[in-house]
Amino acid sequence: MTSGVGERERLARAALTRVFEPGDERGGRWLREFGAVGLLARLTSRDDERDQLTGAGEQRLGGYRLRAAAAVPERDLSVVAALGGRFVCPGDAEWPSQLDDLGSAGPVGLWVRGRPDLRIWSLRSVAVVGARACTPYGAHMAASLGAGLAERGWVVTSGAAFGVDGSAHRGALAAGGATVAVLACGVDVAYPRGHAELIGRIAEQGLVIGELPPGDHPTRGRFVLRNRVIAALTRGTVVVEAQYRSGSLATARGAQRLGRFTMGVPGPATSGLSAGVHELLRGEGVLVTDADEVVELVGDIGDLAPLRRGPVLPRDLLDPVSARVLDALPARGAADGKAIAREAGLTADETLGRLYELHSLGFVARHGDVWRPVPRATP
Repeated sequence: MTSGVGERERLARAALTRVFEPGDERGGRWLREFGAVGLLARLTSRDDERDQLTGAGEQRLGGYRLRAAAAVPERDLSVVAALGGRFVCPGDAEWPSQLDDLGSAGPVGLWVRGRPDLRIWSLRSVAVVGARACTPYGAHMAASLGAGLAERGWVVTSGAAFGVDGSAHRGALAAGGATVAVLACGVDVAYPRGHAELIGRIAEQGLVIGELPPGDHPTRGRFVLRNRVIAALTRGTVVVEAQYRSGSLATARGAQRLGRFTMGVPGPATSGLSAGVHELLRGEGVLVTDADEVVELVGDIGDLAPLRRGPVLPRDLLDPVSARVLDALPARGAADGKAIAREAGLTADETLGRLYELHSLGFVARHGDVWRPVPRATP
């Protein structure tokens, strides 16, 4: 078990993951005010201590108390331990401190499957998210980014959903790299079911984490709230494909609010699945097309993407005067040295010297006193 937090604190926080929904700011304020042990005591107490829990109606408090009374944290901890997992709390050496940027909406704790250290991995992590019903282009770009980032020593974090998420995870796994799946359910629940094998591979090679206790199933709201953890946990978020209304864009906006880097991969202007990404890029998002460009943004000083330019043609290497002489030759036919000098604005002697140089390089051919350009120069 992860050290750093007392047994009572760990049990209390494990119990509270069954009481509060992810991102419950009211519960987060109470947790900060009373501590995990004190808050759980107030939620399960029959005396006047529970009256100190202000800011919620009696009906809401009643729901919290019912959940607290039914929580059996020892059982949940045993279930996760049997899977080779653990429960990580704030104060543990493994706790990623960047999650504290979420304030009262931060996780009570995280259920974790996998051997690597979550805090260490999160220091060099990038989120790759996007549409579930992505196009083949989106799947290809996500897999390429996942593999490229993994090869460069970065951890690929996503939500294990169909589409872009799954492609990013697979890309990282195929490259033998590191990947983290943040679930909107218990870490013992394979959702979506079609990704049961993928989630199992991630648990073996990487990490599977979530805020919800074992056995809990996802809901629409939990998916949305899961995204804030992805945004806070990573150095930056890349959106591959997303419509205007998309949970991936919510992740990106959450990353922006937290001061993280936000990036987008452009797509066809006619594609509705790229419309949300393009809107992101019209704002504060940065356009990226491969892993090198992502690392240049989120990495250390000196992690620069290679210079991108078109092919260098032989005539690009000519000095300006020689290039002017070459341009002075007629496109078709031939001309003598005086006509070429007049067209280039140079003396006859200088022009003749440049023509002999161009001849030796294979740009022009000489026929008596006239010169003609070589159609396909191969110097």
